Amino acid sequence: MHVKVVELVGESPNSWKDAVRSAVREASRTITNISGVEVMNLTANVQDGELVEYKANVKIAYTGEDSREFK
Repeated sequence: MHVKVVELVGESPNSWKDAVRSAVREASRTITNISGVEVMNLTANVQDGELVEYKANVKIAYTGEDSREFK
């Protein structure tokens, strides 16, 4: 079994947790056998002194045998 890793940025207007979920959800559209996620960096866009968009840079691990490549 081989484990592969893909890096993504998830975004959400609500929270960093939702941004991570968004990245995993997007990856799961084309990748099967996701086994884990590592959150690398959390950032946000600010407008008028308020956080308006949360972003999470993540690494998603999956087994490569039955997975289609993420595109």
